[in-house]
This record gives sequence, structure tokens and C-alpha cells, in this order.
Amino acid sequence: MKHTSFFLSLLFISSTLFAQFNRGVQWTKDGNAYYRVENKEIVQYNLPDLQKKVVVSAAQLTPTGKTDPLNVRSYTYSNDFRKVLIYTNTQRVWRYDTRGDYWVLDLDKNTLTQVGKGRPVSSLMFAKFSPDSKKVAYVSERNVYSEDLATGKITALTKDGTTRLINGTFDWVYEEEFDCRDGFRWSPDSKNIAYWQIDATKIRNFLMINNTDSIYAFNVPVEYPKVGERPSPYKIGVVNANGGLTKWMNTPGDPGNTYIPRMEWGSANELIMQQLNRKQNESSILAADIKTGKTTQFYTDRDDAWVETKSSYSWSETPEGWDWINGGKEFLWMSEKDGWRHMYRVARDGKSEKCITAGDYDIISVVLVDEKNNQLYFMASPENATQSYLYRAPLDGSKKAERVTPADQSGSHRYDLSPNAMWASHSFSNANTSPMNEWIRLPEHKALKDADDISKKLAAKADAPKRVEFFKVKTEDGIELDAWMVKPANFDPTKKYPIVFTVYGEPASATVRDSWGTGRNGLYAGDMAKDGYIYASVDNRGTPSPRGRNWRKAIYRKIGVINIRDMAMGAKAMFEKNSFIDTSRVAVHGWSGGGSSTLNLLFQYPALFKTGIAVAAVADQLTYDNIYQERYMGIPQENREDFVAGSPITHAHKLQSNQNLLYIHGTGDDNVHYQNAERLVNEFIKHNKQFQFMPYPNRSHGIYEGDGTSKHLNTLFTNYLREHCPAGAK
Repeated sequence: MKHTSFFLSLLFISSTLFAQFNRGVQWTKDGNAYYRVENKEIVQYNLPDLQKKVVVSAAQLTPTGKTDPLNVRSYTYSNDFRKVLIYTNTQRVWRYDTRGDYWVLDLDKNTLTQVGKGRPVSSLMFAKFSPDSKKVAYVSERNVYSEDLATGKITALTKDGTTRLINGTFDWVYEEEFDCRDGFRWSPDSKNIAYWQIDATKIRNFLMINNTDSIYAFNVPVEYPKVGERPSPYKIGVVNANGGLTKWMNTPGDPGNTYIPRMEWGSANELIMQQLNRKQNESSILAADIKTGKTTQFYTDRDDAWVETKSSYSWSETPEGWDWINGGKEFLWMSEKDGWRHMYRVARDGKSEKCITAGDYDIISVVLVDEKNNQLYFMASPENATQSYLYRAPLDGSKKAERVTPADQSGSHRYDLSPNAMWASHSFSNANTSPMNEWIRLPEHKALKDADDISKKLAAKADAPKRVEFFKVKTEDGIELDAWMVKPANFDPTKKYPIVFTVYGEPASATVRDSWGTGRNGLYAGDMAKDGYIYASVDNRGTPSPRGRNWRKAIYRKIGVINIRDMAMGAKAMFEKNSFIDTSRVAVHGWSGGGSSTLNLLFQYPALFKTGIAVAAVADQLTYDNIYQERYMGIPQENREDFVAGSPITHAHKLQSNQNLLYIHGTGDDNVHYQNAERLVNEFIKHNKQFQFMPYPNRSHGIYEGDGTSKHLNTLFTNYLREHCPAGAK
């Protein structure tokens, strides 16, 4: 539910890279240059002069007997920088193309060799070099393999993997809700591999039905633990990279009633793990002796609502790596224990800790730990929760954080810092300024090329009109909310215009962000402003905005209640302040969690919202997955009434005859199951509620597969809105 095409996470995450996704900058070892793929070659750009040279030619990337070079999806260098691991011929697994083929380019021998020969085509996942650069390990068909690069010998480290017993990767719900995909880790001495084993045999399949790909329909099973169902049991094992028996770690508690979203090596003989209880409000840090399997708990973090995992604030696309400092005597840990999201340095034994970013503000995400220069670089925005800026603070906590981003660049930023913290790729935008990019020198934040200087470009655009207006509204409950509005072209304040709200409303995302794309409706076929609509959004309590723990966690056990109240009262306050809003023409739309919010707003506040377009909504919270729903709502066996109170299906009977609803869902949605649509339809039938319904056959949560799908969806959305919430001034 947290990922859609239209609602992006608040967090700007600077990328570190692995062999599946080169989404950010691929830095050289010393940090004074970076690599990228251009014209089917890997090139290097030196800093600060940005001089380019080819380091891997197209010829080197062409397999023997072939005429075309490999289509490079991504690549990683070995630790000695003498080999390159190439990822190609990829296939999608759930959300990302994490399955494909791998080749190793030996730069000394100038040889290109495929890894995993004999394995099925495009079956390898998460391949990575051993720290000593002598082996590559990977997952194929749910088993872990190692391969000796000198001899080509392939060793199956696990052999019991099946579609339901998963080694080295994860089941659907771990991937979706913890961002867990790569499920194995090389030991620092290259001797062993630690890995997760997920036993999904205990999880019931949810059966989707494919009616379109053959004359006879067939089931598409997904191992999917519904809220209230026990999670897939896990094991953490260690196996020698040359093969042998796995040594299982003795993790405490019931593995079918707890989670381990994070596991890394602490040393060559020790693993460090984060274990969460079922409610995800207690995080225990465990050390495991790989020889005996004995585990010891040495640190605990708790919250009355839920605790964060690294994926929520990670400075990389893959939240891997334990963040050791001071020679392994301390580690960094993010917590909201003082009411704000801050970084702590914690002693290895867990007995002492110090907040190093103290203050009444939140860290949005961490960008770089620069221990050499005693600095932590992170994103924050203490004065404006809709924006994000680069800050830094001493790792020893000796000084308050200072802003690095220039004061004249108001909006949202993204940085990818070099390992030596001397250079960065910097991207900027705000809701009224399209994205700009520059390479900068740090710490002075100076553009390397005058022509790219963002501050100078902004100065030249200072008088440009502001299409998206940001403001705050205070509800009758005394809650101050962030909001934005786009007024119609040729706006006349003496006339009245229809208003269309876009909503999300749940803890996974925020809609009020001062970044490019805000104020633009990707579902509408046309220009809403030119057509005479006001377009707007209000962010409620519970969104992941940097407004403190209490703001974010006010929604605990109240999804579908407090967020809906805030959005409705925010809209009401806007109506009272702005006489140009035609309250007889008020529409709302959203996708996924936003679809749920759309339904709840329509049902619970029919006096305010007249037209709704809901896409892929969770109509019944009891149908969604356990990790997400239990994190934010508790366990239904203990507080079922909260799930019922916040579910749109509970309030469906309140739909009024003068309201209009268009409901849209893909029948092949493995995330928010199509059963939500049919359960909601049944409730409407029961109460004789009339509405319009559009199922998209065999489409997933994003509803994009198949010829003509996106155009059809856009046309459907636009026509319905124009018919039931007519555009234009009155």
C-alpha cells in the first residue's frame, strides 16, 4: 500500500549502490571521481574538472561470439577495483527487476565471463563479490551459491530452497514492508556467508485469478500473511563459502511471532541483528556468536506506537550495513525517544549513548557518515516540514547542527556525497521550479561549473509566477496542517470554482511537499487549471512529515479516523476562508492508502465531499498484510474495533444519493487485493448504494500493464470528474 505511481515517500534518500540498482553516484574508491554508463561503456569523470575517460569499453562488454555489448542495468567494482560485476537481462520480482544474469569483467586479464553458468536464464539475484575479490555469491531459485572466480567452480551453499522455503531472499511481505530483498551477507574475512531462511510454508496463499491469459482461468498464488496472521518464521544461518553444514543462530523468542528486518556482520566471528516483536514497538539488538549460535541482547529501543527500521531513514537504496564508528567500539542508532527523530552514538555494549543531533527537529534521512572529519551529513527542515535541506553535525555531539544548503535555495534537495565528503551531486526543485542539477564542492557548497550554479539560476527566475501556493490551515480541533493549492488560470476571486483534493493520509507518505510534481495531477488528461479547477491537498497527522514523533504517531490505532478527521476539517477551514470555493462542487481522489482516504472522506463527511474517485483502496483493513497493518494499528485479536472503525467498508452505507463515486481496482493486484473491491461492492449492493465501478483485468497495484491501459485510466478519470464535478467559474 505504501508504494504507488502517484504518492512518493517524503524521504529523499541518497544512494549507495549494489549490483541491482545504480540509482545514484557510483564513486571511485578515493571519492575524487565517479563512474557512469554512457553509450554502452563505463566512463569515469574526475573531480573537480569533470574530465571524462573510458574505463570499460563497449568491446570489453561484448561476450565472445557476440556482436553487441551487454545491456548494463548496473555494475559494481570488486574491493580491489580489478574486477567489475555486470548485471544484465533483468526480470521483475514484485516491484523491482532483482532477477537477471551476471558477468564478471576481469580488468587484468581482459576477460568477460558469465557467472552462474548452468543456472536458468535470468535467475540470479543479488550477486556480489567477496571482500577479498576471489568469489561471487548469489541467489538462484531460492538457494544461495558461491562461485570461485579462478576455477569457475560453483558450490550450492543451500539445497532445500523451494517456492515456499526461501534462502537468501524474502517473501512478499518482508520485501514490501521492510524493504528486505538481498538476504545474505559476506563475512569480512570472505570465509562465510550469513543468510536469512524464510519459511513461507506456514503462510496461506492468497489466490488471485487470471481470467485473461488463457481460455481456462487459473490461480496466481501469493504467500501473503493477512493482518492477524502469524508471520513467516525465519532462521539466520551461517555457512562456509566453500560449502558445508549451516550453523543456525539461536535467536530468542518465537520466530513465527517476531521479525528480523536487519542482520549484518559485527566482526568475522559475530553477527548483529535487529529483532522486532510482533507489534513492532520494541526493537532488540542481538549479537550472535557464529561458532556456537548463542545470541545476546545488548540494546533495546521502545515506543508506545512503533519503532523505526533503517529503511525509513536510510541513506541508501538498500538499508544494509551496520554503522560502526570508533573502531567498532560504538555504533549509530536512530531513535525518536526524545520526541524527535535523532541520531545517537551507542557504546558497543549498549550501556551508554549520546544524542549527537539534539534539538527540536527531525532528521529526515542520513546522507553520509564522515568519521574521518567527525561529521554526520543528513537531511532536515526545522522550519518548514514541506521542504528538505542538507545539514551536518559533529559525530561527537560537540556542536549543534548547521545547515549546508544555501539559504536562497528554498525547496527540496537531494545529495549524493563522495566518500571523502569533498564533492556531491546535488539536485534541487520546488513545486514551482523544475529540477536543477549541479556538481558541488563541499563544505562551501560551491558549483563546479558556473553554468550549473543553482543559486544563480534561481536568482534569474526570482520574479517567475508561483503556480502552487503553500499555506497552513488551522482546524476547529486546533490542529495546524500544511496545505497547497493551485488556482485556475485567469482566476477571478469574485467567482466560484470547483475544488479537487488529492489525498493519501497514511504513515507511508505525505502529499504536501515543496518539490516538483506537487500540484500536478498525473491522472487528469489535460490541464486542470486551464479547465477551471482548483487543485489542492492537505496533510494530516500521521504522515511522515518532519514535525516530531507526536505528529507522526498520533495516527496509531486510528488509521481511517484521525487522518480522515484532519483532512476533512482542513478542507472545511479552507472553505470558510476562501469564498471562491464552490462547496457544491468538491471532489477528492487518491490511490492505495489515498483510495482508502477518499472512500472514508466521502462516507464519513458527505456534507463536505460530493464526488470521489478511489483507486486500489484498502476497503477493509482486515484484508491487508500483517507487517504494515499491525505496525500502525495493533493486532486485531486485541483491538479489532479499531480496524473496523477505520475501514471504509464500515461506513459504506453512509454514501448519499447526491454523492458520486467511481471505484477502480486491478484484478491482479498482489498488494491491495481485488477482494477489497468485491467486498465493498457487496456492501453497496446490500444498502442499495449506486456508484460506478471499473475493474482492470489482471493489472497489478500500479494499473499500467497492457496496451492502452494508462490512456484508458486517464480518460476514465477525466471524463468522470468533468461530468460529476464540472469545471469552470460560476
